Amino acid sequence: MRFLLPLLLVFSALLCLLPGCEPKEDLVTTDSSAKLEFSADTVLFDTVFAQVGTVSKRLWVYNRNARAVKVSQVRLADTNPGTYSLIINGDETKAASDLEIRGKDSLLVLVKAVLGPNATNNKPFLVDDQLLFNTNGNEQDVRLVSYGQNAYFHGPEEHITRNTTWPKNRPHVIYGVVVVDPGVTLRIQPGTRVYSHAGSAMLIQGTLRINEATRPTAELAPTDTATFVRFQGDRLEPFYSDTPGQWRGIQFDATSSRNNLVRFTEIKNASYGLLIYNPLNRPHPKVTVENSILRNISGAALSFASLGENFEGAGIFGFSGDFDLRNCLLTNCGEYAVRGFGGTYDLNFCTVANYTPQFQRRTPSLHFTDAPAATQALQPNTVRVSIANSIVWGSIGDELNFENGSAYRPNIDIRNSILRTEKYAAATDAGTTLGLNNNQNQLDQTPRFKNSPERGFGTKFDYRLDTLSPASNKAVYNPAIPRDLLNKSRSTTSTDLGAYERVNP
Repeated sequence: MRFLLPLLLVFSALLCLLPGCEPKEDLVTTDSSAKLEFSADTVLFDTVFAQVGTVSKRLWVYNRNARAVKVSQVRLADTNPGTYSLIINGDETKAASDLEIRGKDSLLVLVKAVLGPNATNNKPFLVDDQLLFNTNGNEQDVRLVSYGQNAYFHGPEEHITRNTTWPKNRPHVIYGVVVVDPGVTLRIQPGTRVYSHAGSAMLIQGTLRINEATRPTAELAPTDTATFVRFQGDRLEPFYSDTPGQWRGIQFDATSSRNNLVRFTEIKNASYGLLIYNPLNRPHPKVTVENSILRNISGAALSFASLGENFEGAGIFGFSGDFDLRNCLLTNCGEYAVRGFGGTYDLNFCTVANYTPQFQRRTPSLHFTDAPAATQALQPNTVRVSIANSIVWGSIGDELNFENGSAYRPNIDIRNSILRTEKYAAATDAGTTLGLNNNQNQLDQTPRFKNSPERGFGTKFDYRLDTLSPASNKAVYNPAIPRDLLNKSRSTTSTDLGAYERVNP
C-alpha cells in the first residue's frame, strides 16, 4: 500500500501527456461554422470635432464555441484612410493576424477616430469604415461610424486683441486659456456652442457681451437652440452630459474688465460658472446676467493666480465683484450656487433649485461674507445682498448663510421670496442672528416645481412651477423685468416668484 500513492501520481502525470488531455478550450477548430459574435454591430462616435481625437470605444469579440478559433486577420477596410485606428493586445495598428481566441472567451478591440476637415464646412458630416474579421474562411464585419463637425479652435494661450464676434455657424472649441485683452470686446452670437477641453477657461480682461442685441418676440422652448448660447465640456458622450468640473469656467479680471453682459446663456459642467476675481478689492467689475442657466457646477481645491488659498466651486463666484442676476436658474451646484467675498449681489426673479442628487452637499447654496479674500486688500470688503421675487431652495435645511451678517445687516434686503432656512426662521433679528420671516417672505414652503428630485418623477428635472405652487401670484411686478427666463410675459397683477412663470394646466 505504501507504493500505491506514488504510482497513482506517476500514472496521473503520464495521462496528462496524452493528446486527449489537452483542455478542450485550447484546441483550435477549423470548422467553417465556428463564427464570431460581437458586442455591437456598429461602433458609433457621435459628434466628433474635426482634427480632434476621440476617446477609445470598446468592441468585444466573442468566441461562443467550445473550442478555440484562430482569427487569421483583423483589419480596417480603410475606405477613409487615416480616420480610424485600432488597439489590439496593447498595440496600435490597422491590422493584426493569427489572433487566437480560446473557447468561450473573448478579445477586446479598442477603436479610435480622428476626422479631418470636411468640405461641407459648417454642417455635420458622416465618415464610416468597416472592421473586417476573417475566421476559418468566414468574412464578418463591424461598421464604424463617426458624425463629424468642423469647428473653430481657440487656444492654448490665445489672446483676442481686437473687437471680435464669434459666429454661430460652427462650434467653438477651447484648449487652454482664451484671453480677451483689456479694452477689447468679445461678442457671441445667439445660438453659438462653445465646448471647453479639460482645464480650459476664458479670462475676460476686457468685455464680454453675449446675446446683447437679442430681443425674442415669442416664448422660447426649454430646449431652444436658436437663441441660447451654450458653454460646456468637450466630452460629448452621454456619460459626461451632467458631469461637473470638466472645465474651469469664465473669469472676469479686476483691473480692466467692465460692462459685461451674459444673456440667454447656459453654462454647465464647469468648476465655476462666472467668476469675478478682485481679491485686492479695487473698483468693482460688474457682470449682468439675464435669462441664463448655470447647472452642474462643482470644483475642489480651486486656486486663483497668487491668492495662495484653495476654494471650492460656485455657479456665481465673486471676490469683491458686482453681479446683477435677473431671470436666472442655478441648479446642481455641488458646493455653492452663489458665493461672495464682498461685493454686491442683486437677485431678482431667480430660481435657486440646488439639488445635488449625484452626491451629498453640506454647504449652503448662497454664502456671503465680508471677510477679505486677501490680507493685502486695498479697502474694507463691503458686501451687499438684495434678493427679490426669487426662490432659494435645495436639498439641505439651510440654503442661506451670512457669515458675520450682523455687521452688514443694513446691506441685506430680502423680500417677496421663498427661502429654505432654519437658521434665519425668526421674524426679527436676535443678537447676531438675522430674522428673515418678514417682508412677504415664505420660509420652508416647498416651491412645488414641476419636477424635482424631491417629487421623484424620473431624472429629467423641470424647475418651472406647477399650478399648485405657493410661489404662484406672490411676486411684485417689476416693469424692468416684464418677461421670464423663457421670454414668457408676466402679468402685471398675478406674477409668480422665480425665474419661470408657472406652467399652464
